[in-house]
Amino acid sequence: MDTAETTWQHSFIQTNGIRMHYVKQGSGPLVIFLHGFPEFWYSWRYQLPVLAEHGYTAVAPDLRGYNETDKPAGGYDLATLCRDIAGLISGLQSQKAIIIGHDWGGVLAWSLTIHHPELAERLIVLNAPHPAAMSRELRTIEQLRKSWYMFFFQIPWLPEYLLGLNHAAAIGKMLHASAVQKAAFPPQVLWSYRDAMSKPGALTGGLNYYRAMFRRLATRGRSGNEHVINTPTLLIWGEQDVALGINLTKGLENWVPNLRIQYLPESGHWVQQENPEEVNKLILEFLSTS
Repeated sequence: MDTAETTWQHSFIQTNGIRMHYVKQGSGPLVIFLHGFPEFWYSWRYQLPVLAEHGYTAVAPDLRGYNETDKPAGGYDLATLCRDIAGLISGLQSQKAIIIGHDWGGVLAWSLTIHHPELAERLIVLNAPHPAAMSRELRTIEQLRKSWYMFFFQIPWLPEYLLGLNHAAAIGKMLHASAVQKAAFPPQVLWSYRDAMSKPGALTGGLNYYRAMFRRLATRGRSGNEHVINTPTLLIWGEQDVALGINLTKGLENWVPNLRIQYLPESGHWVQQENPEEVNKLILEFLSTS
C-alpha cells in the first residue's frame, strides 16, 4: 500500500499548555486520529492517505507524552487529555471533528465524546473498551488476567527501565508477538516504534496514562448513565486481541444506542495495521452513511 509519505505535513500546535506535534494530509471535513500505547501518529500511516483521497482533512497527533509532543510530569488524566484534543480541534479552525481512536486513543475518543459531544461529529473506536464496559469486565477473572500488564505498569521506574533496554527492544518484541498478522510489523516498522519510545520521557509519558487510570478507578464507583453516547458510533474489533476480551463489546446498547459493531476475526489488537484495507473500507462506509 502507498502511504504517500511525501504529502504528509508535519506541524506543531499549542494546545492546553503543551506543544503538540501532528501530521496532516488532505483537505475537507476534519478527522482526528488518536493513537494508543506504545505508538505515535505513525500507527495511522495507512489511514491518513486514504481519508485524504476521499475528501477529508486527516490529522494524527502525537498525544501528550509521546514522540515529538511535550512530555510534562502531569496531565495524563482523561479530563486533561480531552482538553488537549479540544484545543487541537479549535486550533485547526474547526468546531467539531470525526474522532477515530485505537487502544488508549480509543479510550480518549470515548471520553471526549461522552464529555464533549459537541466536538464529535462521528465516533469510530478500534479495540478500545467503552469505560462502563471496562469497569464491568475488570470484575471478571478473565479480563483481570488479560490486564496483568496494567498492574505491572503501576510500579515506579522499573517498567521504564525494562521496556527501555537496548533502545526499547521489548517494545518491538511486544508489538510483533501480540500481532496475528506478523507481516504488519517488519523490522523497519518496529524500529520506528522503538525509536519513538526511546525519546527522553516517552516511556514515562505513555505509562502515566495507566497510572492516572488506576488513580481514577480507585476513587470512583460503578459506571452509570453518565457514560451514554448518542453520537453515531462504529466499533471495529480485532477478535484475537490478547489484552482485551471480546466481552468488552457486548451489552453496550444502554450506553451507545446508535452503535454499529464490526468484528475482524483474523486480526489482533493492532487492527488498523494488521488489516488496513478492511479497516479503511469500514471507516469509509460508515462515514458515507447518513
